[in-house]
Amino acid sequence: MRNIKHSAYLFTAASLFNAGLFSAGLLIPAPLLAQPAVDHSQHTTPAQAPALAPATAPTVDHSQHTTPAAATTPAVDHSQHMMTPSGDAASARDPHAYSGGYQRGSGLYALAQGHEQLHMADTHRFGAIVIDQLERTNGDDEAIIYDLQTWISQGYQRVTLKAEGDIEESTLEESRTELLWSRALSPFWDTQLGLRHDTGAQRDQSWLAAGVQGLAPYWFEIDATAYLGTGGQTSLRLDAEYELLLTQHLILQPSAEFNLYGKRDAERGVGSGLSDVTVGMRLRYEFSRQFAPYVGVEWAGKYGGSKEFMRAAGEKNSGTRWVAGVRFWLSN
Repeated sequence: MRNIKHSAYLFTAASLFNAGLFSAGLLIPAPLLAQPAVDHSQHTTPAQAPALAPATAPTVDHSQHTTPAAATTPAVDHSQHMMTPSGDAASARDPHAYSGGYQRGSGLYALAQGHEQLHMADTHRFGAIVIDQLERTNGDDEAIIYDLQTWISQGYQRVTLKAEGDIEESTLEESRTELLWSRALSPFWDTQLGLRHDTGAQRDQSWLAAGVQGLAPYWFEIDATAYLGTGGQTSLRLDAEYELLLTQHLILQPSAEFNLYGKRDAERGVGSGLSDVTVGMRLRYEFSRQFAPYVGVEWAGKYGGSKEFMRAAGEKNSGTRWVAGVRFWLSN
């Protein structure tokens, strides 16, 4: 009985093992199974069957199908729509109607005959006159003071005339006039070379002048010039201004001027070294950029040998005065 049970167990295990192998064989992909070699040499391709003619579609009679009539569009009268004939010069649009009267071959900006290139800005001649100060002082010495600059330029070249002076009791007390040739050194700086002539109550004197004028960083206007005068006298003049815009029209302008001389000149009352300093503050209102009245205050003082000359002459060597005037400029 025990042997029978043992045989039954063995038969059951063998059956399960064979069933597992059969299941695994089903899971193995077909390409992995070994395939017997097949001889295709005897296999011939059957002849292609002739293509069937397409079935003939039945003829449809469209004689009874009519297109509906299109909607009637009202006729448009174009009789009033007329184009100007190209050959009618009288009714053609004027090509110069918006040029302001300027034409290439005539007018203010035209070149001489034979020049076909356009007239650019560097070929124009520009000019201006700037009256920086035209004022009357109120203090110990009442006077009329003028400070102006005028120039004419073309391209990078400029001829400049500077004039500055004091008129006291209808007498020209002091005057400085310079005629300079300027050339642009950079977009904000000009080099200047020319002549200067001083006249007034003192002996006249002429100078050679060389300097620079322009706009320094932080918008300081600088004018620095060295001079070589008759008799071997030398001088250096520094002038600086700054414009502080309180509003678009109200402008505060501080300024300072320094004059130095190389040697003593008793005839003209000038000592060596720092001779005089002038510091001012002016407040102007610009009705336009070209016209602005102003009021201000100015202090002037002598130093060194110039101060001693003033004392010896019984005159004050420093003082403060109020000023009122107008600033304007014109240009072409």
